[in-house]
Amino acid sequence: MRKAFGLDIPQNLEDACDPSRMALIIYDMQVGIVNQVPDGDKIVQACVQLRDAARANGFRVFYTRHMSLPAPIAGVSQLRMAMAWQRIDDPAEVQSSFPQGSPQFQLVPELAPGPDEMVFDKITMSAFAATPLDIALRDCGIDTYAIAGIAMEVGIEPTVRHSLDLGYFPVVVTDACGAGHPEAARRSHATLEFAGGSLSTDTATLTTALSRPRD
Repeated sequence: MRKAFGLDIPQNLEDACDPSRMALIIYDMQVGIVNQVPDGDKIVQACVQLRDAARANGFRVFYTRHMSLPAPIAGVSQLRMAMAWQRIDDPAEVQSSFPQGSPQFQLVPELAPGPDEMVFDKITMSAFAATPLDIALRDCGIDTYAIAGIAMEVGIEPTVRHSLDLGYFPVVVTDACGAGHPEAARRSHATLEFAGGSLSTDTATLTTALSRPRD
């Protein structure tokens, strides 16, 4: 930990892994998303391992879910995005992929939130855009988080980049972040490494760090 101007400035995983300042965010591990990723089961198990370590050691856990609005109220940007993902030219043909309450919208059963954990629904890629997440974290004194889930190239990179501008120290758990497009995911990891401000680790290393004894 570096210190200057009366501030503690975390530099590494040991500095970050303090339950008084760090949370775990599990990003969009929904039935309809996990099923689209070839190694979805592996990502589920990695997220479960991280979630269990966080629970056991007093780290707060938050989940996100992506929600599709009904097409008639989706708006211009939502329709444009849906057209791109559904590969259609007519906005009148857009279908709601993840309607709230649908089976595909739900988190996978292995990652059902506990009674002291919270799920935030969103219609954005960044988990910090138009959700209560930023308020909830700051109100707990949290300025650092580890993130895992799906998909790295679609939502996790935008979340990390957004949070850097908000003043957070993000830790990306590389082998616990699934991707639908591996090459795009590699570019996302490289972009974050180049930009600086975040940290990358793996599930085993972070699990050990979460579980280490503290004074």
